[in-house]
Amino acid sequence: MNPISLIFLAFAMSTDAFAAAIGKGASLHKPRLSEALRTGLIFGVIEAITPLIGWAIGQAAADYVQNWDHWIAFTLLLLLGLHMIYNGFKDDHEEAEKPNQHGFLILAVTAFATSIDALAVGVGLAFVDVNILVAALAIGLATTLMVTLGVMLGRALGTVVGKRAEIIGGVVLMLIGATILYEHLSVQ
Repeated sequence: MNPISLIFLAFAMSTDAFAAAIGKGASLHKPRLSEALRTGLIFGVIEAITPLIGWAIGQAAADYVQNWDHWIAFTLLLLLGLHMIYNGFKDDHEEAEKPNQHGFLILAVTAFATSIDALAVGVGLAFVDVNILVAALAIGLATTLMVTLGVMLGRALGTVVGKRAEIIGGVVLMLIGATILYEHLSVQ
């Protein structure tokens, strides 16, 4: 795999995480750059690990992973999106109730849900002449950058649309899940 293709792959793998990060940033009370970097690192590490796992699974389980990855991602993103929408409609004090940061578990689950496709890509990379460590590092770094920017962009959008940004973020997560499901089902 040439370096240009690897860079394109890395940024393509991080687009859904970027969209999710915008929603995460919008649902926080004025997130700082340090929180954006923390979120970016959590997403980046998970996004880097999943192609390594996929690569290790290899050809033996390729059919199983490819047959179920879209359903797993869809279900996780749907549930997370519904949770965000529920929180967006809760009757509470708008700015006072927004957290300063998201818990590690919710970020890790969101990151995993948006990186299920990287697991399948990892399986595919097992059959291509590519250094999987370099590919995983590129995917992780691109995701860290994109998610950090997404959280900060979400901060700006959150001040414009207020509490309803969490509802929008939840809808975006559900749309990402639906898109992943649609893309996989339309290919079959």
